[in-house]
Amino acid sequence: MKASLLVAVLSLPIAAWALEPEAQAAKDEGMRLWGISEWIEMQPYLEPAAEAGDVEAMYYLGEATRLLDRGLSLRAMAWYLQAAEQGDPYAMLRLFQGGACTAGDRCPEGFEDWHHAALAITQPQAEAGDPDAMLAMYHIQRMFEASRQAGNWLERAAEAGQPEAQTLLGNQILDGRGWYLTNGRRLSAAEEWFRKAAEQEYVPGMVKLSEVLSNQERYEEAWPWTRHASRAGHLDSRLWEAFCSLDPEYDPICLVDQDIEKGWGLALSVIEETSNDTARWVLEENNDLLVDRRRRGAEQVAEEWIGREPPLSNFPPRFGY
Repeated sequence: MKASLLVAVLSLPIAAWALEPEAQAAKDEGMRLWGISEWIEMQPYLEPAAEAGDVEAMYYLGEATRLLDRGLSLRAMAWYLQAAEQGDPYAMLRLFQGGACTAGDRCPEGFEDWHHAALAITQPQAEAGDPDAMLAMYHIQRMFEASRQAGNWLERAAEAGQPEAQTLLGNQILDGRGWYLTNGRRLSAAEEWFRKAAEQEYVPGMVKLSEVLSNQERYEEAWPWTRHASRAGHLDSRLWEAFCSLDPEYDPICLVDQDIEKGWGLALSVIEETSNDTARWVLEENNDLLVDRRRRGAEQVAEEWIGREPPLSNFPPRFGY
């Protein structure tokens, strides 16, 4: 990387690229496919946006290629390098994780390794109050194995209202972070952070809030959040809504009346959009419920749900697996 280019991105916010409508539509489809882990199919849709300078498209092309190649291949590294040149800290962290500097001899000029470059770009933004940069600082400090500093940045991001950070913090509390005299207090503390994220329409926060409420047997509060997450495109929550409609006795959270046509229709729509194996299993387990007179009704329900916005997604985190 040229030193002058890195100096430029150190002094400027990451560029916001305005794509032409056709490239934007293709990118949107590519990101939809990313959300359901279609890593091969998504790439042709993101390439026009990346070629037009869209940093997000570059990064996710790197992500898809890395996952397909099971590591930082030369193809993945090429996309991450393009995103890193535009100041993307997560691309820099992937380059560090994959050994681009130590093994591939692709180092940022002026820095020992890529996580140092990510720190130099991100910390001023975080200190200036950018919640997304604060979350990035959490991941950066983890790369430095500075767990205390990482935890502090995660808390700052959550307190600043960053919903992914709030959900991460809630998960960590459930996993043992902090001191709580009783498990009930731990659940309540996690619930508080999940609720903050959910109330910002952050779908993974809705899902975790529903889970923690269910764990406290507060099903009348949990079920509306599962339905809300389903309406917001969460794939597993949509499947829960389908299964509960087919068999309300399956789980205490299923606070609905049995509706065979709706349950079948929802599962059919999931299969149509994602080829999901769990949806197929749901239908196979309940095949005897769909007599001929109900089949057309189920198909009509499916037609109403196929293509509904927002699209179905697993909502993978930006810096996840």
